[in-house]
Amino acid sequence: MCIAIPGKLTAIEGSKGMVSFGGTEMKVHLGLVEANIGDYVLVHAGCAIEVLPEDRAQEMIELFKEIDNEVEKI
Repeated sequence: MCIAIPGKLTAIEGSKGMVSFGGTEMKVHLGLVEANIGDYVLVHAGCAIEVLPEDRAQEMIELFKEIDNEVEKI
């Protein structure tokens, strides 16, 4: 199963950008989207594949937190 994770774009340098996932930052390829610093992007396999509205990104982030909390109980 493959998933994509939402994160906030914090810097852009050429076709790559830094995306923050709750404080952990990762360099991602931006060639598939038109994103600006401060945008939330959906990242899969090191590539931003979609620009998300902030409310939708926050909803997804909260869902991932809930899943993580449930997994920790196992």
